[in-house]
Amino acid sequence: MKTLVLTAHPNLGKSRVNRAWFEALSDAETVTTRDLTVIGGETFQFDVQAEHELLLAHDRIVFQFPFYWYSAPPVLKAWMDQVLTYGFAYGPGGDKLAGREFLLLVSTGGPADSYHAGGYNNFSMAEFLKPYQQTALLAGMTYLRPYVAHGMAVATEAQIEASIPDMLAHLTDPELDPKVKQARLLKELENDPAKAAAVS
Repeated sequence: MKTLVLTAHPNLGKSRVNRAWFEALSDAETVTTRDLTVIGGETFQFDVQAEHELLLAHDRIVFQFPFYWYSAPPVLKAWMDQVLTYGFAYGPGGDKLAGREFLLLVSTGGPADSYHAGGYNNFSMAEFLKPYQQTALLAGMTYLRPYVAHGMAVATEAQIEASIPDMLAHLTDPELDPKVKQARLLKELENDPAKAAAVS
């Protein structure tokens, strides 16, 4: 599986967690990383054809970003507006991304318990990330369970370092799509009548 990671951070060099993730992802096999702020430049302009070709060359598309005001940094919105075009990602003939997997890698400053009903932010991360889920669904992609690291504003270097293998394991899990895992389990049951009988 080939994975494309699109990293959106206004200054990745000064980041702690997103820079650490980006560096680890850049060293991972079958993973292509792109710092959108560097690529888009000061005006956030992208070569749409080149971006399309990169998307089509990968199986799993990943957005990596810090959670800013309940959304992503503006460079990611600029990329989406320019690259996820009519006739490519949606609309008539816009099925070019259909069948690919879509994943979010997100860091938040606040703790996990602030993201729920009655908490400081009132809503869960699943609710806040709905626009990205709908974007994936509109493009015919499979929306995978996001990886969210909370409390990064006060995380120690050791905590940030510890998040890296967990993040990489999540990103490279071939069974993040529940349908893939279910298919494997069903096949195992078919090949093992004793196990199937025990389950029924």
